[in-house]
Amino acid sequence: MRAAAFPLGAAVTVAQLEDDPHPVLARLREHEPVSWVPALDGWLVSRRDLAMQAMRDPETFTVEDPRFSTGQVVGPSMLTLEGEKHKRHRDPFARPFRLAAVRERFTAPVAQETDRLIDAIAPRGEAELRRELAGPLATAAVMHALGLQEAGAAEVLGWYDAIVASVTEITAGRPPTEAGRRGFEALRAAIEPALERGPQSSLVAAAAGDGGGLERGEVVANAAVLLFGGIETTEGMIANAIAHLLSHPDQLAAVRAEPELLANAIEESLRLEPAAAVIDRYATRRTELGGAQIGERELVVLSIAGANRDPSVFPDPDRFDVRRANARLHAAFAHGPHVCIGMHLARLEAQTAVAQVLERLPGLQLEPGHAAAPSGLVFRKPAALRVRWSAGHEPSGSGHQGAAGVR
Repeated sequence: MRAAAFPLGAAVTVAQLEDDPHPVLARLREHEPVSWVPALDGWLVSRRDLAMQAMRDPETFTVEDPRFSTGQVVGPSMLTLEGEKHKRHRDPFARPFRLAAVRERFTAPVAQETDRLIDAIAPRGEAELRRELAGPLATAAVMHALGLQEAGAAEVLGWYDAIVASVTEITAGRPPTEAGRRGFEALRAAIEPALERGPQSSLVAAAAGDGGGLERGEVVANAAVLLFGGIETTEGMIANAIAHLLSHPDQLAAVRAEPELLANAIEESLRLEPAAAVIDRYATRRTELGGAQIGERELVVLSIAGANRDPSVFPDPDRFDVRRANARLHAAFAHGPHVCIGMHLARLEAQTAVAQVLERLPGLQLEPGHAAAPSGLVFRKPAALRVRWSAGHEPSGSGHQGAAGVR
């Protein structure tokens, strides 16, 4: 019956949403902005105003549901709770993630780590920047935030991979994995020493301190959320931004000519291809959204990718335009009470990384024949970002330029 009422949604496949969702999202947004999609066993919201409405209304569209896969792996956290419980979990971490605090705590470490990573690849003239820059930088920043400096990056990535794989299994209808459980326990063991240090040493130490108000198990659960959230989406954000610029020579030339355009270029990249393409909510009651009658406890998938290309807000929405005046109206960091807690850190990392690769890798270009197209149902980024540049001709005075130098 729903298939007849929503014929476009009935025809949508997971493969379409993983590969290139934008054509099908455009059709849905125009004709079925809230559509029943059997492939997702839920509703798909593709129009910006409706997605924003749902994100702002946690009393009707909630994350608090036992099916939420992340909660099954790491336990209750700011990601899976609403109301006062959500506030109690989020607030101790939110304070250190405010803009001024992020700039004070992270500007120097992020710049230093970016320089270190580029130092390692600069003489070669070629690299795969997702795995050799974006991923390692995101991992280092999260490790610094969580007080995991004593753990190795490879070890942390192993825990991250195991936890994410377990979440993915649950999403696919299968039980959590033993490897995921072990990964979470290893993360817990590594974080325990950080909780003993002073509150200025890391975000987890601050959250566990007297002013935090969280029990240790709650701190660890939220740290796990920050771990894979901070790595997965920030890696994608950096890789997508570099790919967009290198795939659009005219836009890259504009950024090189006017370095102050870099910040907006990254916002435009987030709009065009958000690192997290969808977010899940569950209806707390029977309700209506965009003309669709949604049943109690039904899954409602909010398409950030669809919202970000809504032509009623973003004219010529499929075009990458570093001068777009309203690029920051994108919803890539979500909205409402669950807006991304790490958005200021993610922006700092992306602006620093993109500025420095453009500054220090002269003649940077995609490897010939390499399109670097993003893919993924939930998290969208290139499988690889292979690039080349003129090795041995690094501009004098390069390094430690932060987000300023892109000429």
